[in-house]
Amino acid sequence: MVRPRCIVRVALCLVLMAVVLSTAAGCEEKDSGPKVSWNSPNEGSSFFGIARLKVKASSGESISEVKFYCDSVDDAHLIGTVANPTDSLCTQLWYTTGVQNGEHVLYSLALDAKQKSSQASITVSVANRTRAGSIPAGAVKQTPQTDAHAPALSAAFSAYFYAPVPMEGPVNTAGAEDSPFVPTGRQEFYFFFTPDTSIDASKQLLDEVSGIWVSRWQGGQWQEPERVWLEENGKLALDGCTFVSDNQMLFCSAREGYTGVHWFTAEFKDGKWQNWQNADFPSDLDVGELHILGDELYYGSSRAGGKGNNDIWMSKRVNGVWQAPTNIAAVNTADSEMMPFLTADGKEMWFNRTYMGTPAVYRTKKVDGQWQAPELVVSQFAGEPTLDWEGNLHFVHHYYKDNQMIEADIYVCRRKQP
Repeated sequence: MVRPRCIVRVALCLVLMAVVLSTAAGCEEKDSGPKVSWNSPNEGSSFFGIARLKVKASSGESISEVKFYCDSVDDAHLIGTVANPTDSLCTQLWYTTGVQNGEHVLYSLALDAKQKSSQASITVSVANRTRAGSIPAGAVKQTPQTDAHAPALSAAFSAYFYAPVPMEGPVNTAGAEDSPFVPTGRQEFYFFFTPDTSIDASKQLLDEVSGIWVSRWQGGQWQEPERVWLEENGKLALDGCTFVSDNQMLFCSAREGYTGVHWFTAEFKDGKWQNWQNADFPSDLDVGELHILGDELYYGSSRAGGKGNNDIWMSKRVNGVWQAPTNIAAVNTADSEMMPFLTADGKEMWFNRTYMGTPAVYRTKKVDGQWQAPELVVSQFAGEPTLDWEGNLHFVHHYYKDNQMIEADIYVCRRKQP
């Protein structure tokens, strides 16, 4: 016969055992480590440019970081890290131009406060268009021998420069290279590329290849250009008119969410241009293609009060605010002046002016604080001048046939050594 007191003891033991087991199970669940799963892109997705990666990460402990990798989980293949996320959904931008086209395995790895980790992977495809692959079949590369209007160096500058020739290296193609810019202190060459000059901007917006490209000077020569992506995959943007100073970029863009063309900024960080946002120019400045030197903004514009169709204007920045611009009367005429480029010392300004019906490159010098009368440098479809670190003059040259532009290349006038 079982006594009531024994029954009570057995019941209490059973309850205690249940509590212990429940507590142990709870501890085991709490200490099981983080969980991570892919939110986007989906398995098998294909994209180009900049992809936004998203994963969900959770844990009984706080998540200390989530890392993203491509093809291998090691430092050499790290895409980026989200440290101390405040939300379970972690995002990371992936610049796909850093890998070859084709299939790639993406990994996400979550680490919690107790240094426990877990990972998840998906397979995706990258399909970035190349410049060569985008040029229409049958396009004929123009050369100085086939050029009906070759650029001509003025006699006044023949003592300083050699005659203009197409830029050496991989920049020029049978497509159109335009808007060159060499930044001070960076051995880089920025330009705008579009594969077919016969199509309008609305189609360039959709072709996945028109936009800003950059070639870097390494080993005594220019390298194969790379695309500069300044918008995420799936969002429309057509970027151009690049200006770079130190680690800051200004560029104009027609893009999704905006009406017309606007100026934007970007920051060079961790080896890529990122953090793009709308520039803060007052709308009444009517800023066209520009050059900034210290706290002075030089730009071309057709704003009211000028001398002709387009004039060069200058605005000063005071306490971070751009002031009402002044007309650079010494260089402006009833013709069109625009696209200024200033040397690092601020003593020379190179720009475009219409000469005998086509764009031409001019130069003016600043003497005792005053800009002098400009001199013609290169005529016949010569535009958007820029100088490299050796003083060589680069500009865009447009090839015309039957009054139609058929191609554009970057030309160079190499500076003669004294």
